[in-house]
Amino acid sequence: EEEPETPLQQLIRRWMNERHSPDILPTEEDLLSRLLDHIRSQSETVQLLRSDPSSSEEEHFRIMLVQTEVERVKFIVRSYLRTRLFKIEKHARYIMTNPEVQQRLSQSEVDHARRFARLTDQHFYNTVLQSLPESQQTLDDRILFVPSMITEPDKTRAVFVRARQNCPPVRLPDGTALEMQKGHISLTPYWVVEQLVARGEVELV
Repeated sequence: EEEPETPLQQLIRRWMNERHSPDILPTEEDLLSRLLDHIRSQSETVQLLRSDPSSSEEEHFRIMLVQTEVERVKFIVRSYLRTRLFKIEKHARYIMTNPEVQQRLSQSEVDHARRFARLTDQHFYNTVLQSLPESQQTLDDRILFVPSMITEPDKTRAVFVRARQNCPPVRLPDGTALEMQKGHISLTPYWVVEQLVARGEVELV
């Protein structure tokens, strides 16, 4: 039986999923909050020990190791948040027209998407749209054979996925079934394994 994941291992897995997924995944507010509290506590402890003149050379070495680990966790947290911010800004209008996607975001992320979409709309109107006929001054036109002006995540993009457990069969685009055993790695369109990713049965690599 496998040992349960540590909070850091959980964050690393979610970070990699977020980086490789074309869609924005559910936020991890509770996990981030716990890790940030731990980082804050560790940083305070390190500062106290560094200011203690009675600390031995061995203790100073341990302090350096703790500081290195804290910086590693900070890097992962920053990269995770930057990845989500990039996706939110890229798909801001899509997010604001899709309540189901908004449920995956924190309130601050939804607020940012709303502000970004509003600013982008205003910029497009001031620079281009106000010069067009009134019937063409919107960004959500649905014209036959013309790509949508609202950028949506490309779920047909291929991703590498590794099974964390034995998974139920999934249907591939050619109609065949793929049944992944634990440890199996496949290259497949994201939409094929989207639900497996959501349930934590597989991870993106």
